Amino acid sequence: MNILVTGSKGQLGSELQELSVQNARHHFYFYDLPELDITSHDLVDWLCREHRIDVIVNCAAYTAVDKAETDADTAYRVNRDGSAVLAECAKEHNALLVHISTDYVFDGESCTPYREADPASPRGVYGKSKWEGEQLIHQIAPSYLIIRTSWLYSAYGANFVKTMLRLGAERQMLNVVVDQIGTPTYAADLAAAIITILGRYNPDKLYKETYHYSNEGVSSWYDFAVSIMDLSGLSCKVLPVESAQYPQIAPRPHFSVLNKSAIKQDWGVEIPYWRASLAGLLEKIHPLVKE
Repeated sequence: MNILVTGSKGQLGSELQELSVQNARHHFYFYDLPELDITSHDLVDWLCREHRIDVIVNCAAYTAVDKAETDADTAYRVNRDGSAVLAECAKEHNALLVHISTDYVFDGESCTPYREADPASPRGVYGKSKWEGEQLIHQIAPSYLIIRTSWLYSAYGANFVKTMLRLGAERQMLNVVVDQIGTPTYAADLAAAIITILGRYNPDKLYKETYHYSNEGVSSWYDFAVSIMDLSGLSCKVLPVESAQYPQIAPRPHFSVLNKSAIKQDWGVEIPYWRASLAGLLEKIHPLVKE
């Protein structure tokens, strides 16, 4: 298959680039800004024609959660309008659209892991723009797989793990929120799951599915930070604080654990435990952290 990956310089796109080397059966075409703006129908259409694209994997997104509150136009243009453009091009070229979404489509008021059919109720601009993008994909694309994920980190780009490693080396003590509960997701694991799905995808079948993917297990940001210090050998002490003591511009879900039963059942995806994946990433990048 010929596979177009958007947002190729981001965390997930970069991990997919690593894995693509091991998957010679497929032809991957990786694009990001400035070569590709997903809100440009002409550009996306040209790439789909030029490379005879069978699958579009959309890793591109506006993910600056706090900045989105004051830059809503850009967030909606990328997350909503860009999703519509990709859905339109997928329809025009009979391609499958694999779209990455977020736990922020939920309000975080649940006390049990969210299932795909649970009502969405995003609270901030980022979550609302991603949710509206999902809705347009439902309406436009004849064949799509939407994969919601959470707390993404990797060896690439800026993320919580790399921030904690930097601060942990600079400081003796850190405050981290303890009342926001979810699951860290190693982007390399999600990339591997996408590769698995592409290997089992039937091009003669139309798909209209939404799935959840994060690593297994449950954590607070505090637990996550403690594990980073512990596994990396840093002596920085992490103190638990409540969200009210650490105000942020955009609201965060207090609980966003995702139920992964559907993706495991439908695609046979094996999902590692979050702390094991974190240990693997730290072994790869620590103490020399790639930016």
